[in-house]
Amino acid sequence: MSQHFEVHPQNPQPRLLKQAAQILQSGGIAAVPTDSSYALVCRLDDKAAAENLRRIRQVDDKHLLTLLCKDLSELSSYARVDNRQYRLLKLGTPGPYTFILEATKEVPRRLSHPSRRTIGLRVPDHKVLQELLALFGEPLLATTFIPPGETDPLNEAGEIRARFEKVLQAVVDAGACPMAPTTVIDLSADEPVLVRQGRGDLARLGL
Repeated sequence: MSQHFEVHPQNPQPRLLKQAAQILQSGGIAAVPTDSSYALVCRLDDKAAAENLRRIRQVDDKHLLTLLCKDLSELSSYARVDNRQYRLLKLGTPGPYTFILEATKEVPRRLSHPSRRTIGLRVPDHKVLQELLALFGEPLLATTFIPPGETDPLNEAGEIRARFEKVLQAVVDAGACPMAPTTVIDLSADEPVLVRQGRGDLARLGL
C-alpha cells in the first residue's frame, strides 16, 4: 500500500520529503514528479528494488535505466566524461535532457546496458525532485512511468495511486508535469547522437 505525500510544487514540505526519502532508503519504490513526466525511482545500490522497478514497468535488463542526479558534482563517480562532453552537460543541466554516457566501474553491471556499459544520466529541473535528491544525498535510479502496454507516461498522481498503490511504497504528488519526454542524447561515441527528440531544445546545446 503506497503512502501519499501531497507537497507544494514550489515550496515542498521538508518533513514529507524526508518521509519519502526514508521509504526509498529502506528499499521502497516511489513515483515522483520530474520536469518531463512522473518517474519511478528507487535506491541505486538496491538490487531487489531495481528488479521491482523493472517488474512494475515490465522491462528487461536491456532497457536503460537513468540516474537522477542533483547536479553535475556527482557525475564523475558514475560516468567517464571528457571536456567536450562536460561542456554539453553544463549547457543542458538542469533540464529535460537525458545523456547516455560511458559508465564507470562504480555503476553496478546489472544497471548499465548489458553489451555497451553505458548509463543514462540526467539532472532534472524540478523543485520537488531537486529537494528530494538533496535530502536523499545520492542519485536515484529512475525510469519514466509508462504503464506496461501503453505509450504515454502517467502524469496524474491520483491515477497513479488508483492503479498502482498495491505495488508502490510512495507517491510524491506535486501536481501535473509537462507530460513530454526528455530529449535523449548519446555522448558515448565520438560525436553526439540524437536518440529521441523531446522537451529539451537542441539549440540550447548548440547542436
